[in-house]
Amino acid sequence: MSFFEEWVELDLNPVLSFSSSSKIIYSNSEAQFLLNRIKQKELFDLALTYAPKTFGALTSYIDLTIKNYTFYAITVMYENEDEIHMKLYKSAMVKKESKLNIKNINSTNIFTLVDLAISTSKIKTDINFTKNYDPSIPEFKLDASSFIKTLNQIFEAFTGRKQVSCSILLKIGEYIKIDGKKYSLISVEIASNESGDFSKINLKENHHSFILTADDSKVTIDLPLIL
Repeated sequence: MSFFEEWVELDLNPVLSFSSSSKIIYSNSEAQFLLNRIKQKELFDLALTYAPKTFGALTSYIDLTIKNYTFYAITVMYENEDEIHMKLYKSAMVKKESKLNIKNINSTNIFTLVDLAISTSKIKTDINFTKNYDPSIPEFKLDASSFIKTLNQIFEAFTGRKQVSCSILLKIGEYIKIDGKKYSLISVEIASNESGDFSKINLKENHHSFILTADDSKVTIDLPLIL
């Protein structure tokens, strides 16, 4: 891998290349995280929307929010009809969820809470759970009662699925601003290879202390890392 290839791979902004048929030719590490939450066709259509009218590159300044990602600019380049390249520039924080209530929350071990919800689910279902936890995440403050209640609803929505994965990770390069202070984000992702019915989970409910989103087969809880 050349210096420039490695530099692009380490970029905290998503970089993607598509064929004319919308197939992904290249995606850096950050783009692969993005593809876990946003459909490939949606990103290809975005590239076409902001593509220059003739061969070359065009950078457009935008205010675009998709699935808790906020982008302030996009660069699209193509030199022939076979390939199109795109770079998205992430804002330094998630803007639309900045009114989270962080009062009356206590320091808690998030791994213990997720394991408790998994144990409760195993009593009722035959789901095989796999776990991917980042052990470097310390105890931090959150609303444990609301968090556990939501987790139980999520696991119930996956009833009937054979395999469910649970990941707890620090989101690199993403922050949320609350009362003028910037906090990193801890992401809890519950996913399956099969689509789930999340209609019983009230995604529009004010969860006060975290951000809840759902795709066809995955639900994500983003929490501010408040120590």
